[in-house]
Amino acid sequence: MAKLTENLVREISSIRGEPAWLTDWRVAAFHAWTQMREPHWAEFEYAPIDYDALNYYNEPTPIDNSDLRDTYDKMGLPESEKRALMGMATDTVIDSRSVHTSYTAELEKLGIIFLPFSDAVKKYPELVKKYLGHVVPATDNFFAALNAAVFSDGTFVYVPPHTKCPIDLASYFRIETAKIGQFERTLIIADCGAELSYMEGCSAPRRPNHQLHSGVVEIIALDDARVKYATVQNWYAGTPAHGKNVGGILNFVTKRG
Repeated sequence: MAKLTENLVREISSIRGEPAWLTDWRVAAFHAWTQMREPHWAEFEYAPIDYDALNYYNEPTPIDNSDLRDTYDKMGLPESEKRALMGMATDTVIDSRSVHTSYTAELEKLGIIFLPFSDAVKKYPELVKKYLGHVVPATDNFFAALNAAVFSDGTFVYVPPHTKCPIDLASYFRIETAKIGQFERTLIIADCGAELSYMEGCSAPRRPNHQLHSGVVEIIALDDARVKYATVQNWYAGTPAHGKNVGGILNFVTKRG
């Protein structure tokens, strides 16, 4: 995609078929981001990020249940991780798009919403609008603002009052394409007295150049609700050379509950 501008932000929103209020939210975040300075608190050196050279959107082909294990095999996931993901309600996101979400219909019968973020915006816009940015505002920090402007897919979870989710929920995020940044956004809401368990997994192939991962996770637990959240981030850290890291994922995320 082209240089990071307001037009690109609007293009991403248009591709995803988003309502005007969400486009406006993105654009406001973008303009806030342009006024911020990138933090440099990481205890390692890396080459400056050229935000205009990043690929901000790549839409892979959806997969069905029969292709899921084959997809995980091609990614080289360990058998233990494959078994874990296959045994949970899992939203699989590759690059910029959710390609498969399991148990959505079964959970919906219990009033539980477990959907890719893009689908939740279309089916439950008022619910998304009510809670989006509630914990991590669009202007919270440099990378949160960047995410708010260009975020692609992620997972949306809502468990209604006094309901215990009967199966563990999970999201698996994979950066598969070279030179792409991944900017998923996850929003988890447990209404009053609700309970859920959620695990996030992340991985990418080893590549000689840095790739940026800048996700946001918002967890909202209302009165007497319980949320168990865990993340397993299996990123390639790069190879030290001459005092700098060569390759690897720059993992600058904001997660808060």
